[in-house]
Amino acid sequence: MSYADVIIGISHEKVDRPFQYRIPERLEGKLEVGMNVVVPFGRGDTLREGYIIRITDQPDLDVQRIKEVRGLVRGGVTVETKLIRLAEWIHQNYGSTMIQALRCVLPAKQSVKEMIHRKVERTADREALVAALGEASRRKQTAKQKLLEQLLDNPTLPYEWITGKLGVSGATIHSLERAELLTVRTEHAYRNPVGERETDRGRIALDRAQQDIVDEVLGEYDAGKRGTYLIHGITGSGKTEVYMALIEQVVARGKQAIFLIPEIALTYQTLVRFYQRFGDRVSLLNSTLSAGEKYDQCRRARDREIDVIIGPRSALFTPFPQIGLIVIDEEHEGSYKSENTPKYHARETAMEVARLHGASVVLGSATPSLESYYRARQGQYRLFRLTERQNGGKLPQVHIVDLREELKEGNRSIFSRKLVSLLGERLERGEQAMLFLNRRGYAGFLSCRSCGYVVKCPHCDVSLSEHADNRLVCHYCGYEAPKVRVCPQCGSKYISGFRAGTQQIEEKLSELFPRARLLRMDADTTRQKGSYEKILSAFSAGEADVLIGTQMIVKGHDFPAVTLVGIIAADLSLSIGDFRAGERTFQLLTQAAGRAGRGRKPGEVVIQTYQPEHYAVACAAKQDYEAFYREEILYREMLSYPPVSHMLAVQVYAHTEEGGMRLAQRLAGEARLFIDTDKPVERRMLLIGPAPASIGRINDIFRFVFYLKEINYDTLVKVKDALEARLRDWQPRNESVQFDFDPINTM
Repeated sequence: MSYADVIIGISHEKVDRPFQYRIPERLEGKLEVGMNVVVPFGRGDTLREGYIIRITDQPDLDVQRIKEVRGLVRGGVTVETKLIRLAEWIHQNYGSTMIQALRCVLPAKQSVKEMIHRKVERTADREALVAALGEASRRKQTAKQKLLEQLLDNPTLPYEWITGKLGVSGATIHSLERAELLTVRTEHAYRNPVGERETDRGRIALDRAQQDIVDEVLGEYDAGKRGTYLIHGITGSGKTEVYMALIEQVVARGKQAIFLIPEIALTYQTLVRFYQRFGDRVSLLNSTLSAGEKYDQCRRARDREIDVIIGPRSALFTPFPQIGLIVIDEEHEGSYKSENTPKYHARETAMEVARLHGASVVLGSATPSLESYYRARQGQYRLFRLTERQNGGKLPQVHIVDLREELKEGNRSIFSRKLVSLLGERLERGEQAMLFLNRRGYAGFLSCRSCGYVVKCPHCDVSLSEHADNRLVCHYCGYEAPKVRVCPQCGSKYISGFRAGTQQIEEKLSELFPRARLLRMDADTTRQKGSYEKILSAFSAGEADVLIGTQMIVKGHDFPAVTLVGIIAADLSLSIGDFRAGERTFQLLTQAAGRAGRGRKPGEVVIQTYQPEHYAVACAAKQDYEAFYREEILYREMLSYPPVSHMLAVQVYAHTEEGGMRLAQRLAGEARLFIDTDKPVERRMLLIGPAPASIGRINDIFRFVFYLKEINYDTLVKVKDALEARLRDWQPRNESVQFDFDPINTM
């Protein structure tokens, strides 16, 4: 006998728990996850519609108490069916409960009220209105009189204006409606996060290389082949124009398209370009929208009132009925991997969405992830290259400045002499510059120069960061403390912040160039809704000479007037204890350098570094992806890191250090049973750990981790399933476990 777990109704707020039903013999073998069924619900056995989220042969209750599925709702595969099947795939492949996966993919309604607009329309002719007006005047019906006078001059009036400005009651309006003098019309309205924008249907003509990509992808699409394509195009090569041309053609074929971008900060420029092409048939979904705006965009998508959605990874779950194309721009970005359970990656999840809808997937980047480029070289993706800038411009000239030499020659400033010189030239010529630093806040940690003591968070194994208002803040748990003036350990007064932050760069730059107009864009200046758009539009309009910021300013933006990019402390990211450190540094430097010289004027880039000889820095300066890939893939092959092998991080969180380590060791012991010792060493699954995480404690929760490396992804899924089964048997009370496949960030 089989049983179906059913969610009654299907919306984000209704997936707190499923209800189990028995599958009758006549439906055995005919039901699948995602199907819409009719079931008896509640004491009165009222027939309700629900969706199957699991089929099992194990009853959760006494069999006598389990009701029976009554039937299958006809109507084919619905949007909800596809979303449930996607949730099932995420649940199986990334390690989470089905409820967590459903909450991830379903749009949250959150009891949002629908927006309704009502208007009053004149239905009688002028003679009838004049007669009614005379009657109202004779009877001294002032309210009717006012409304009829307005309707004589205006055939349509807003309902809210009548009841508000005119002060006419709803009863009066409906009495005139009964007299067939007017009618009240109700329209559903949507909250529009895009706002009113000018539409310019003009477009940039594609060059031969761009057109070839469009023709090849569409040719395969029309032939019924749905593939995954990687566009490796240098910065400024016109990848976005290719995306828009492909989307336009797919929409013309009656399908919808999803365009993913890695940062909310990119939404503004991207949205402007897409709106100019597609008008109000394009919208966006991101975390800056209100609950009502998000809900309305999902309704518009479901009702086919929009064709294109733009947003970060969560936009992948837009409830479009017929998706034809998914584009992932800057596909190398780490933000496409969720850091919350389920820890899905948008790239692989997009391919599953495409499979469910019969769609194609296009990935694009100037610095593709090693995973995507490796798969393209293996023939799993089709690779296209764009090797020239769209406007005929050249890549910028790059200067590498060795900060060790600067220090030897007496320059203790955060700016090299080369950068200061080139900044001065740009300001004199009225050109724009960008200064990039991947730091946040006023300064980094506080340390004592006498004894080396570092001020740390009492709850987390991380240093506190100094902020401009004399606060010390933990960026993990939010703990705050006043700034200390003397060392708590040795009493020395030589305790101060270390390294520069974006705010300090802004202050130092103001001292060097008092007349320069500066804008700063980082996590602290973009907290309010609309702040991204405000800063970027001001810089684009030439209202500032220099834009200072963190990673968000160097990803995908196009400012033709920028002719200089300065990269402060370029090799900071090389010091992170992560196997992807070299890849991240190369991508970041290449993307940052690519912001310069995108217009008609040539650009220059200054990379300030303590490691000029590192291959990630040297290859980024030359914009040479192939050379970097050859170096990096050798390192990954030798150590069995992705993309050559897959990794599974098993992360244990515990209230006590002893309990956490004990559970991690037990789980590692279970995982070790899957190691096949008959295989050659280089083909075996490898187990690393368990050990305390790189940050061993956050908010008084102890963290432990062990890693598994294996060529076959499905084998790691089997390990995950086995460990989940053990956890159900053990039922730990003070510990929890998360699974992270091919982690982007190590703990």
